[in-house]
Amino acid sequence: MTVTTSTPPFSLSIPEISVERVRETQGAELEAIARYQRATNYLAAAQIYLKDNVLLREPLKPEHIKDRLLGHWGTCPGINLIYAHLNRLIRRYDANMFLVTGPGHGAPANLANLYLEGSLNEFYPQLTLNQAGLYDFIKRFSWPGGFPSHLYPGTPGTIHEGGELGYALATSFGAVMDNPDLVVACIVGDGEAETGPTATAWHSYKYLDPAESGAVLPILHLNGYKISSPTIYGSMSDEELLHLFTGYGYQVRIVQDGDLDADMYGSMDWAYQEICRIQQAARSGDRISKPKWPLLILRSLKGMGGIKEMDGEPIEGSYRSHQVPAREVKTKQYQLELLENWLRSYRVQELFDEQGRPVPEILEQCPKGKRRMGYNPHTLGGRIRKELDLPSIFDYQVPVERTETEGYCRRGESLVSNTEEVGKYLRGVMERNPKLFRIFSPDELESNKLNKVFDVTQRNYQWPTNPHDTNIGANGGRVLEILSEHTCQAWLQGYLLTGRHGLFPSYEAFLGIITTMMDQFAKFVKFSEDFPWRTPVSSLNYLESSTLWRQEHNGFSHQNPGFINSVLDQQAENARVYLPPDANCLISTIDHCLQSTGYVNLVVANKNPMPQWLTMEEAIAHCRAGASVWSWASIDEGINPDIVLVGIGDSPTIEVMAAAQILRTEMPQLRVRVVNVTDLLVLEEKSAHPHGLDAEMFDALFTPDKPVIINFHGYSSAVKQLLFGRRNLKRFHINGYREEGTTTTPFDMQVRNQTSRYHLIMQAIRLAAAGNPYVAARAVRSLSHYEYILQDYKRFIEENGTDPEEISNWQWC
Repeated sequence: MTVTTSTPPFSLSIPEISVERVRETQGAELEAIARYQRATNYLAAAQIYLKDNVLLREPLKPEHIKDRLLGHWGTCPGINLIYAHLNRLIRRYDANMFLVTGPGHGAPANLANLYLEGSLNEFYPQLTLNQAGLYDFIKRFSWPGGFPSHLYPGTPGTIHEGGELGYALATSFGAVMDNPDLVVACIVGDGEAETGPTATAWHSYKYLDPAESGAVLPILHLNGYKISSPTIYGSMSDEELLHLFTGYGYQVRIVQDGDLDADMYGSMDWAYQEICRIQQAARSGDRISKPKWPLLILRSLKGMGGIKEMDGEPIEGSYRSHQVPAREVKTKQYQLELLENWLRSYRVQELFDEQGRPVPEILEQCPKGKRRMGYNPHTLGGRIRKELDLPSIFDYQVPVERTETEGYCRRGESLVSNTEEVGKYLRGVMERNPKLFRIFSPDELESNKLNKVFDVTQRNYQWPTNPHDTNIGANGGRVLEILSEHTCQAWLQGYLLTGRHGLFPSYEAFLGIITTMMDQFAKFVKFSEDFPWRTPVSSLNYLESSTLWRQEHNGFSHQNPGFINSVLDQQAENARVYLPPDANCLISTIDHCLQSTGYVNLVVANKNPMPQWLTMEEAIAHCRAGASVWSWASIDEGINPDIVLVGIGDSPTIEVMAAAQILRTEMPQLRVRVVNVTDLLVLEEKSAHPHGLDAEMFDALFTPDKPVIINFHGYSSAVKQLLFGRRNLKRFHINGYREEGTTTTPFDMQVRNQTSRYHLIMQAIRLAAAGNPYVAARAVRSLSHYEYILQDYKRFIEENGTDPEEISNWQWC
């Protein structure tokens, strides 16, 4: 759809706000806001330093100081200023709002506000607004068993920890999608602003439909310094910043007046009214083309209000205030005096009464009930999560005929794209869940053959498009495609952590880009289990397609299955890896993943036409077990085998099936059992993973003592890692991707990595010869035969540029 409403003229002007007028008319309220900030700044500094004498009722002594001084002071005053003015905005407009803090190391500031507004007390009853609660609160920061130095799941109001920088902004946008009444304020530090993911995240509003979703208020906090050097954005002039962010499409207001409170007061009002104006236009049917969403840039001193100078060096306004400004206060008297003067500058006796309770004028600055940012229902997504209304998977089953007539078996006859079939199922999911489910994809949805979803939805894109562009428009759309894996991941995290459901399909080789983001999400989910008030959110679901085995046309750069290893490195309770062998198994697996909570689910499936092996009933049973013997593909139903052939992954399974078929025809005396594994974690011991098979069932599946050849989709190290600790591991022979790839034919990828049917056959003959005299007697001749086949194959593809027909048109029978 093309948006025809006229575009506002390009302008570099800053919206005019009379700071003097704001001070004149709102002086009393500004004084109250300033008093509130004195309290939060004091509490932030006290958390870093004090374990006793927290109200400064006596002179400060070394024994009042914590032995380990941890935390970050420099960003705290800026966070407190922003938090105070957001509170005022919420109270004035009854706004539904919470805060995402990119500089999560500023946790003392967030905690100070959460303590005063009472959100901490909702979850930590002992943190009362009196002297006992205050002592407990200040002491437990960076204390064993207390609050860590960064935001974490135990901090109310948190959906983003801010430990790894770069995706606070995109996470905020994910949170407001399909939440039309929600505003998320997002603080982006000028250090975080230097990251690549943040550079792309500024474009997120181009994917945010103001008619169906809420809004993000970005606040770029420029205090000028990172840990030990100046920041890029802090070094830029106002004009340069205006050019940059106006080019991004924002309407910018720079808050830097000598009267920061008055400037922020007026700027917040302006920004909120602009948000309402844009949303009301869209919701009334009069969309604004290229709406200029508001952006606030706050310039303030790093460590504002703290120690000014120490040892002849500036502290306030320099990188030296980033963490703990004075570290030797327990041993150096002059540093202790500097600290005491700093803390007393907040006039703590005016902030707390004799019982240690904050004075009423401070508490009046806090919103009440669920309007408190630390108690906003959206920050506890598990509590408001609704189950998806999922269609029956039997409505999407791929027919597989089990009966044999005249020696012809129908299994494997049908060649269909597994991902195309699951795309039909996802179309049904979207149709039944118009406001609960989205797909976030790095411009690969159609390439991965999931385009059936476009029967019922479109790509959501708010910028003008051309008439010939298809499946894209501004009026809604459940698919968000941007060529940034970081942005997709962060959008999805924000969406999940606020109670919804989603899927991230991607090329296999490039999921590794967001490995650390996945790791941070997994840590958040794992840590959340420690807090009963954080109920589980929907699982983070990846569909990894365009896999290495069929990236022979793109070459070596597109051949990397390493994301499997990264998921396996997560805590066993939270990690799942599935490699369904056909479409029915894939549909069953995705259906299961969309119902699950608290996991990182990785599903690996190829997009090219593949043989179909199991009926839907069989697929469900196979997926529930995680692995099973395919008796119909084995000799004598797999009883008393000489060798066990194991397929893990759709492409490796084809080679296992072809090897089993050839051996059955050419060497039927070699007794083969065929096993397929779809849940990779069944290989691990049950004591190490809840899906792991116990020793008895493991031996029942793989035999106690026969050689086992595993043909695996990814790096063999992943399987070795899972098998570690199992008995008699020498009998397991693991084939996988060996980093041998190029632009070549599909089967040559198997040959190069020694996962081809012929390599499996030769392995099986070598390993079975020791226990089967018939095989031993024919081993040398047979091995020579298959080695010649491989040599002939190499000559064939070099001459013809394609695989021979017996490979490309192979069918199971």
